[in-house]
Amino acid sequence: MAEIVTAPSVTAVLVRHAERIPEKDALTFVSDPLREDGAIRLTYAELDRQAREIAVRLRAAGIVPGERAVLLYPAGPAFLTAFLGCLYAGAVAVPASLPGRYRHERHRVVRIAADAGAVAVLTDTATCGDVEDWITEEGIDDLALLVTDDGAGPGPDGWTMPPAAHDTVAVLQYTSGSTGDPKGVVITHGNLLQNSSTIIDRFGIDEHTPFGGWIPHFHDMGLMGIILPPLLRGAGTVLMSPSTFLKRPHLWLHMIDRFGIHTSAAPDFAYELCVRRITDDQAEGLDLSRWKYAVDGSEPVRPAVLDSFQQRFAAYGLQPTTLSPCYGMAEATLFVSGALDGRPRVRHIDPDLLENHEFRPVADGASGRAVAGCGPVTGAEIRIVDPATHRVLPEGGVGEIWLRGPVIGHGYWNREATNAAEFRATTDDGDTGYLRTGDLGTLYDGELYVTGRLKDVLNLRGRNLYPQDIEHELRVQQPELGSLVGACFAVPGDGPQREDVLVVTHEVRGIKEEEPLRRLAADMRLTVAREFGAPVGAVLLLRPGGVRRTTSGKVQRSAMRELFRAGALEPTYADYQENLLRPVAATAAAAAPAAVATAAGKAGA
Repeated sequence: MAEIVTAPSVTAVLVRHAERIPEKDALTFVSDPLREDGAIRLTYAELDRQAREIAVRLRAAGIVPGERAVLLYPAGPAFLTAFLGCLYAGAVAVPASLPGRYRHERHRVVRIAADAGAVAVLTDTATCGDVEDWITEEGIDDLALLVTDDGAGPGPDGWTMPPAAHDTVAVLQYTSGSTGDPKGVVITHGNLLQNSSTIIDRFGIDEHTPFGGWIPHFHDMGLMGIILPPLLRGAGTVLMSPSTFLKRPHLWLHMIDRFGIHTSAAPDFAYELCVRRITDDQAEGLDLSRWKYAVDGSEPVRPAVLDSFQQRFAAYGLQPTTLSPCYGMAEATLFVSGALDGRPRVRHIDPDLLENHEFRPVADGASGRAVAGCGPVTGAEIRIVDPATHRVLPEGGVGEIWLRGPVIGHGYWNREATNAAEFRATTDDGDTGYLRTGDLGTLYDGELYVTGRLKDVLNLRGRNLYPQDIEHELRVQQPELGSLVGACFAVPGDGPQREDVLVVTHEVRGIKEEEPLRRLAADMRLTVAREFGAPVGAVLLLRPGGVRRTTSGKVQRSAMRELFRAGALEPTYADYQENLLRPVAATAAAAAPAAVATAAGKAGA
């Protein structure tokens, strides 16, 4: 949308909305869509006033333009007013998840604050005590702590518009860290305006088409996708807490119905969760006929999930064209491509050719790996590139996805060596300035198909296998694994050549006796041997929550590999093939009430 792209800053757009449509709802925060009093609202005028108040307060606290402030908030209006308060003050907002209960969650936020060089932490009254405890526990008392919703402060009257342009840094958007420590993507006002304009145009948003959802506000899909585009368009946004969705997923769909939401988005697992947990009684009275786009993104899109969600809710008005696989990433501010024009296209691909980086549909009626199309790329320029030679591949060649354009962030904060390699990549014919996404995919008939992550691909006995395929097949063939999470990765084996072997970890619930755990592990080994012919060094069964995931739900396979090699996993049952891999961390396993078995059988060898 031209008037957004040409605006000098996000702040300027919102100030203009506060002047032109002051009484229109900018934010609706929903606690229970089935109750008349189950939502609170902020108009554009109220949002503007509160943002000005916080901006004045930040300046009074000595926070100058360009300095970073970490935002630690539960879901709700206080986050949005604080985020905009930072922009209104010229400060750089650093959204993050709350420190949480677990050590790795708490330390992740410490790393974010340290990496950003933050001078302050902003939070709300309800969370202040927990944040204070975290600051004291971690010994980071040098960070100023400001509570932004307590009504204190000098008020909005002293506010003045900070100098800002398209190249002014607005946000450090920390990646979810699926393959390593979190890195802060430098996002400017220009990036935010361009991404929002692309989404507005591509999704056909006008001032009467609100977005809405429950995705965490600190995640790029939530902040850059669900919150900012409709807010900047003047349509307003409707939000719900992630915990509300996880506890009562039917409330998400009732929120979409009640508030006439045009577009909502979620990771793939959320659609599966709705199919599994929403009962007919909970869905009674639901009307999803006005829901135009159900964006499925943030993790691999499974065609079977698209089909099951459509079939489950077709009786409630869900249209066959509503489900919309999309592709995006924090490094590209968010949106890259989306299948928004008709029913999602699914191709069945020859798996043997895919191992050799060729994307070729099988003949009608033949079996193949189902891959969902993510639509044409409209948010950036794209090249599919051989990651080793940097040669641009023709249509149908599977390689690394490279992107270029005004939505691409300005690198990772304070990581110049990484930026030179990953944000300014050059093809073998000299075309430069590309972002290396680390994702594998292809362009086929003008549409992007994403096949996996480059760092996750398993090379086992000369074969290239995708771990998500193995994890999915295990859940299909072993009902005991249900909707729980698994992580497959490779480690050096114990054979004379030290070839990589597969380690399979998976959560399991409700099985405590050793014999059924032993049978399950053996069945999993046989499934992998039969379907993939891969050498399985170990099968580890973990308690629910034992597989490390990012804040957005992505499986952290690299982190699981390191935990395994350090002996830090605590399985309830572990089955090792001694001819392939020696048991790891028997001490840790024994410390937990776990069974560790070794086997010399041929399955998986």
